[in-house]
Amino acid sequence: MSNCDALSANHSVYTIGDTIARSQRALDKIALPGRSTLHFDTLYTGLVAAIRWEVFVNRSMKETLGRCLGGLNRRDLFRRGSALATASAFFGKSASAAPPAVSAGKLQLGVTDIYKSLGVRPIINCRGTFTVLSGSLELDEVRTAVDSAGQHHVVLDELMEGVARRLAEITGAEWALVSAGCAAGMAHVTAACVTGGNPDLHVRIPELTGFAKDEVVIPKASRNQYDQAIRSVGVRIIEVADAKEYEAALGPKVAMVYIMTGDRMENGPLGYDTVYGLAKEKNIPVFTDAAAEMLTIPNIYLQRGSTFVGYSGGKCLRGPQSSGLVLGRKDLLQAAWVCSAPHHGHGRTMKIGKEEMLGLLAAVEMWAQRDHKKEDAMWTQWMQTIAARVTKIDGVGATVREPRGLNNHSPGLSINWDPAKLGITGEQVTNILWTTEPRVALGSGGAGIRDANRQTGISITAYMMRPEDVTIVADRIFEILSAKRPQWQPETAKTPASDITGRWDVQIQFAAGSSEHVLFVKQQGSQLVGTHQGDFTPRDFTGTISADDVHISSNVGEVHGAALSYRFTGKLTGDSMSGTLDMGEYLGAKWTAKRHVFG
Repeated sequence: MSNCDALSANHSVYTIGDTIARSQRALDKIALPGRSTLHFDTLYTGLVAAIRWEVFVNRSMKETLGRCLGGLNRRDLFRRGSALATASAFFGKSASAAPPAVSAGKLQLGVTDIYKSLGVRPIINCRGTFTVLSGSLELDEVRTAVDSAGQHHVVLDELMEGVARRLAEITGAEWALVSAGCAAGMAHVTAACVTGGNPDLHVRIPELTGFAKDEVVIPKASRNQYDQAIRSVGVRIIEVADAKEYEAALGPKVAMVYIMTGDRMENGPLGYDTVYGLAKEKNIPVFTDAAAEMLTIPNIYLQRGSTFVGYSGGKCLRGPQSSGLVLGRKDLLQAAWVCSAPHHGHGRTMKIGKEEMLGLLAAVEMWAQRDHKKEDAMWTQWMQTIAARVTKIDGVGATVREPRGLNNHSPGLSINWDPAKLGITGEQVTNILWTTEPRVALGSGGAGIRDANRQTGISITAYMMRPEDVTIVADRIFEILSAKRPQWQPETAKTPASDITGRWDVQIQFAAGSSEHVLFVKQQGSQLVGTHQGDFTPRDFTGTISADDVHISSNVGEVHGAALSYRFTGKLTGDSMSGTLDMGEYLGAKWTAKRHVFG
């Protein structure tokens, strides 16, 4: 019999009055490990109340209760259901009724209810650590650290000093900075390299007139949407294509070099070693953006020659979603902290709190302890379980993808089939799982294929799933793919209602404003090609017209640090078109267009 089980056999039951008096005196003397008082939260209070009303706690019981509760934190008790349920586990009694749901106004604070009480549908995440899908799920230890951090006030400068010192000890780096996401860390480090921590300079950002250093060099292969954080400081970006251009660009005005990790830097015309080596010769710091990668200890980029390396706290590390980690050179990271909130100036807009600091530290502490090979094996087994389930359907194939490299490191699963045989495409399966319950987010895996002679499919990424999700996802996919449907036929375009070749003047109504764009259209049968002239940037487009249904898609890649995707869907009516505009991460808008009249 365990000590906890023995409690119910060892206590004596008295009258209510006797029990209250004796239990009050006894419990007031109990010192639970790590706590100086019983006033910690509703769960413990409920447990104490249950004990005070039901039992007399003698000396042996106090010791046993202390040991039992000492091994449980608040979250452990919460997972057991409620204070009354926990008390019944200790005393061999069953609670007669479940406790009322905890709420804050209309917000239900239960794990499964908090989003639903707002009309928001939770997601089973089979795509990965996309910020738009809220990144990762925090580790239990991270949530406990965040909760503990919120119980006390602290001087943030002192806290950052202590956290940075501990992060340096764990990772072997010289120093560390915790920021409000990796992009915020990029901005703070850029500001530090421009100002050196001088507040006379810092408060002038982004107006850099008269600054000794106001340039950042970025290889073309590393331009991406996130370098907006660097540009926000006001620096001039110098793009370079190869080693010759890079060396020539490293002049006296250059404050920093920025690169993003990946195959393009490993195998392109301007690789890591060249970037690090030439910058070191000219004493120019280099920031390496490894936001979506696994943290390596000791850090491979710092060892290779980078001055800094940045990570997202809310991806592989499973720390707070709004946290980031920068490791590297101590003096510049201390200057970066001066450029960060709570200090005023440019970085004040990217505030980091005590909860994120300690949550991120807890995530790194756990990262150093986690068995990553064991996690990979577990995730791989999940993918094999789903594959075994869905391949029982005739015509369905599945391939488990082994994790490769550091970026978005996770096993995955590709599921493919002939749409003509099953009567459904990967795009349709993805949409069904996204719009029904339980809601599941999948990767495409070839979802858009419409040719009956080719395969279609879906893709699953494992590492943001929970154990209980595996069976749910396997069963849902099996249910959808095994359903009987009419024979699938690829879509065929209908005869266009008109030839829309020419210039079209487009009016777009955004959430709080409008803009005029232009479409220069060339129609060949049902196919459309041409140029979409935006407010500043022209880009090519492709599209189709079937009867009076018009679809036009244009894109701007990340080649200069910005990516835009516009998908016009609408109806043609004479010399006018109108419909909806899907702008991807920038949500939606409405549009109208009129054929341009020359003269």
